[in-house]
Amino acid sequence: MITVNDLGLQFGKRVLFDEVNLKFTRGNCYGVIGANGAGKSTFMKILSGEIDPTRGDISITPGNRMAVLKQNHFEFEQEEVLNTVIMGHKEMYDIMVEKNAIYMNPEATEAEGLRAADLENTFGEMGGWNAESDAAELLSNMGIKEELHYKLMKDLSGSEKVKVLLAQALFGNPDLLLLDEPTNDLDAETATWLADFLADFKNTVIVVSHDRYFLDMVCTHVVDIDFNQIRIFTGNYTFWYESSQLMTQQIANKNKKLEQKRKEMMEFIQRFSANASKSKQATSRKKALEKLDLTEIRPSSRKYPFINFQPERAPGDQILRVNGLTKVSENGEPIFSDVTFIMNHGEKISLISRDSSVLTAFYDVLSGKTEATSGTIEWGQTITFDYLPNENEEFFSNDQDLELMDWLRQYSEDKDEQFIRGFLGRMLFSGEEVYKQSSVLSGGEKVRCMLSKLMLKHPNFLLMDEPTNHLDLESITALNNGMKEFPGNMIFTTHDHQLIQTVANRIIEITPNGIIDSLMSFDDYLRSDTIKAQREEMYAGVMA
Repeated sequence: MITVNDLGLQFGKRVLFDEVNLKFTRGNCYGVIGANGAGKSTFMKILSGEIDPTRGDISITPGNRMAVLKQNHFEFEQEEVLNTVIMGHKEMYDIMVEKNAIYMNPEATEAEGLRAADLENTFGEMGGWNAESDAAELLSNMGIKEELHYKLMKDLSGSEKVKVLLAQALFGNPDLLLLDEPTNDLDAETATWLADFLADFKNTVIVVSHDRYFLDMVCTHVVDIDFNQIRIFTGNYTFWYESSQLMTQQIANKNKKLEQKRKEMMEFIQRFSANASKSKQATSRKKALEKLDLTEIRPSSRKYPFINFQPERAPGDQILRVNGLTKVSENGEPIFSDVTFIMNHGEKISLISRDSSVLTAFYDVLSGKTEATSGTIEWGQTITFDYLPNENEEFFSNDQDLELMDWLRQYSEDKDEQFIRGFLGRMLFSGEEVYKQSSVLSGGEKVRCMLSKLMLKHPNFLLMDEPTNHLDLESITALNNGMKEFPGNMIFTTHDHQLIQTVANRIIEITPNGIIDSLMSFDDYLRSDTIKAQREEMYAGVMA
């Protein structure tokens, strides 16, 4: 158990949070949420002991071991992959190193031999004799093949290092597990495996994530950083979001009687409890919701941008035809090959691949930014498309550093200052913020600007490569709703499971040996045995 006592943190005059008193108990998973800059990662660093609070303290039950997901992907470059995982249990690893050093020393003394025997006993009690097999199993479950287990970390790709560091945090059944954005750079299969693992985990988990599906799958409670305070609410992210929205609506409706409001809340809780069976933690969450005190539920101070894509004209019958599209790199290596599909009216395609660079290369070709090596692209005559790229720095370069008002004006037919200011206000740029230089905007602010550009262009076809990157949960929710309601066609790529599940009506996966094209939902796609067999065949001979 972790107990937070009268915690406060401030930087100069800015108070991040104050008078925080919380208990994190065994058997629960807590999802930490809050707007960008609210202090989610900072709070996790205080819990882990990496930074000290301004006042108050953190206490951990004696004997409990804490594991933390490492953020430095280059910390273990000279270590073997398997050893890096075992290092997650520091005490066990230190004992293993010490006893092995004694065994390897031909001049070891009798005292050192006795010391090695004691270490061996302790090592066995910790489960050390199974350490290598347990670490190997974790790695295999995450798609790290056995031939990589004895390589050095420096020889792994970036996504493989992320998986090894995650395995390190999970290794040895820690009593307290702290995970900051664990699904970043994970493919869908590994993210689903992790969600299942945490749903069955018997100890305490505290996690920060922008992935709503992941939070819903694993969380029994939400830790909300808002109003410079931190509070724990029962339920997963969707329950917190919908109940908070309902409470806000009730407060706005002053004419409703208290009893009617209470009835609405009780009906909502009962409905949500009944639907809790979607999660592996259904039973515990359902019981928790049934015992919920209505005073726990409070409105949020969060603001949601207005994201609404309205095409200037409806698309005709012919949308997009891609035939034999192939791209080869400068050194002759195939990036993608023989991509062929016809897009139909009303389709919203989620484009996926195990290699995100392949998808970006495909979008660059599809948008006309680069040329294909071979193959053709035929857009329908009525189609007007716009492209939201994964990297947007070229739109905010220093050589054309504009104030935000002027930056957006260049993409708008209506140049009126009042219109531009109003549009920026709906995208959460208010007051003096409209005069900020475009080059100093944060990553999330730049994405909101790019989404504004898309809305002002009124295309009937959207190309979007990782549109949720850098966005907070509020903006992701607004974007999800905007994409769902868009009446045109789109092709998009995202790591956000819920976005794919709720928006896409067709899945196309680009593999090294062609494409897999399916009209299934994303959940069905991931569960389908037929698709799994296809994927194994398409990725045969290619490292995960």
